Amino acid sequence: MLKRLLSATALLGAANLAAADPNPLRDAYFGETHLHTAFSLDAYIGGTRLMPADSLAYARGEPVTLPDGTTAQHTRPLDFAAVTDHAEYMGEMYSTMFEDAPGHDNADLVALRGLESLEDRQQWFIKYVVSSNRSATPQHPPFFAGPATAKSAWQVIVDAAEEANDPGTFTALIGFEWSAAPNGANLHRNVLFRDSNVPASVPSYIDINAEENLWAWMKDQETEGRRLLAIPHNSNASKGRMFPDTDSFGEAMDLDYARTRQAYEPLIEMMQVKGNSEVHRKFWSADEFAGFENADSIQKNSGRVFRQRDFVRGGLIDGLGYEFALGVNPFKYGFIGGTDNHNGMMSAVAEDSFIGAHGPEDGSVERRRSGSVAGWIDGQDLSIGSLAGVWATQNTRGAIWDAMKRRETFATSGPRIKVRMFGGVGFSEPTDPVAMAEEGYLLGTHMGGNLPPLGAAPSFTVHAEKDPMGANLDRIQIIKGWVDEYGDANEKIIDVVWSGSREIDPATGKLPPVGNTVDLETAMFTNEIGAPVLMGRWTDAEYDPQAIAFYYARAIEIPTPRWTTYDAVRNGLPLLEDVPAVIQERAWGSPIFYSPTN
Repeated sequence: MLKRLLSATALLGAANLAAADPNPLRDAYFGETHLHTAFSLDAYIGGTRLMPADSLAYARGEPVTLPDGTTAQHTRPLDFAAVTDHAEYMGEMYSTMFEDAPGHDNADLVALRGLESLEDRQQWFIKYVVSSNRSATPQHPPFFAGPATAKSAWQVIVDAAEEANDPGTFTALIGFEWSAAPNGANLHRNVLFRDSNVPASVPSYIDINAEENLWAWMKDQETEGRRLLAIPHNSNASKGRMFPDTDSFGEAMDLDYARTRQAYEPLIEMMQVKGNSEVHRKFWSADEFAGFENADSIQKNSGRVFRQRDFVRGGLIDGLGYEFALGVNPFKYGFIGGTDNHNGMMSAVAEDSFIGAHGPEDGSVERRRSGSVAGWIDGQDLSIGSLAGVWATQNTRGAIWDAMKRRETFATSGPRIKVRMFGGVGFSEPTDPVAMAEEGYLLGTHMGGNLPPLGAAPSFTVHAEKDPMGANLDRIQIIKGWVDEYGDANEKIIDVVWSGSREIDPATGKLPPVGNTVDLETAMFTNEIGAPVLMGRWTDAEYDPQAIAFYYARAIEIPTPRWTTYDAVRNGLPLLEDVPAVIQERAWGSPIFYSPTN
């Protein structure tokens, strides 16, 4: 195993450029693929009044006015973004907000516009969202004025994206959320289109009652010349149904299901405000970083109980098992991030300025410390959400979407960490990120790609760069999962490259912690430890050419204060005892997959 550190000056050749010409070696772009505006009923109930155009303006770095009259502005504009309002009740929200819309004067909608107290808002949420959309047979509420209102709302969303899109500078993708939640099991999907060729209306969970039917609708869209993909999220709240052992109708998983799911769902959201879905410490006790943003209080609501299969790594492992049995992996997912912010504020992911994501439910220090988001999670368990990262040839709709489709993506827990990995045979020890990319594309495959059958053990080159405004890096790991010739699942975590002069303990096989510079009294830290850039190579000496496998990179920061610590220090309050005071932010690169039949 080799370790190597690079100085920050070595990154000059890999800087993000907003060049007009495509970069064949690709640049890293950061964005948001999961955001709700006033067109989402639950967001409107919570007081959100930002419209799709406002949220996209915020993403571009423009100031927006919030309902309380204050102004909000992104400190760092995003490269791309998508508004993904719930398709459920989209028409009802159009009637609510537009005076000339059918149904605007309905008594229920007059009452909705006048909601003030948190209790009244919660009662509305339970009555019109929880009771219907989390049932097996969701229905429109009595104030639905017909499909034309949903069509009009969708057109407002499309028009906002068309207006905000600026190829080469800012990409506004067109999308929506299909929010299935049968019996409280979260099976939500964000659907993103490649370009402006979109349908006149989009389906909701009320219209399409199972993910198989959503995929069938997507197939129909393709026959009409459209290109689209779906991104599941919050597997941690899926009650074992995001990575199931049967289809939605109780039938055994078959080849058609596996092929269809893989075709329409290349990515899965790793983390959002309702917790981290990579792993949970209960099921991955050997993973010393598995206790990150576990969001245990999700289990207090809707009869949710965590299972290993609710988490992304568990789904990846199960997918290998299905590939072993069926020949196709239904859970062949790359990674992407999102926030699920219901305040209309794209990627508001700074730990030191977190103000919640659900209006009054978590919009005050008191609510975040001792309250809860109705039907979902305790305030103190909330995360800030995550960022979506893609390696794309340029900042355009087509290039960003194509990167997602080929799974050349990554997710971060908020900071703008860049992470990259290539797999192949004959790689040299990397010393420069540009040369590493050139060699990776020439001799191997990128993150999200497929390794062909190999006659020699594969090597993996990894590179991570800290957020320029954030903390240094602790280490880069590679997580390997594989199914052996007997069909048994296995996992291994490898520390590939790290900061400082630490050595792996031969007795435990563990790398010592990087240290901790956080001052809990001031919520400050320093970059006296860690490294701004890490780069290295690892060869899988245990490679079995007959074993189906995946490999993904995880870059870990040094410890920094959690948002709860910033909240406490800023307001002169004691630290909360039930959540960590410090965290180690991270980035996850999409897996590279290997199969002897690729």
